[in-house]
Amino acid sequence: MSNTATQIPVDELIPMLTAIAARDWESFKEVEKQFVIKYGVEEWQDFFAYRLKPSLDEKSDKWLLIQWCSTGILSVNDVAS
Repeated sequence: MSNTATQIPVDELIPMLTAIAARDWESFKEVEKQFVIKYGVEEWQDFFAYRLKPSLDEKSDKWLLIQWCSTGILSVNDVAS
């Protein structure tokens, strides 16, 4: 993770978690867009991979994946491990 991504304040994370918890895709996309404008795409990738995604519970993580992939996947099935 980049040094900048470790210095991004937690108040940047809270609106993203709020949008995910509310299952509000449009709000999440807006917060994501503002983050990228402020910090850049590379910082977003690090921030997402190392700070946001690890903080998600299983249902929220799955919801976010479905939102990102919804245009290319017709359905998502639960598969037993």
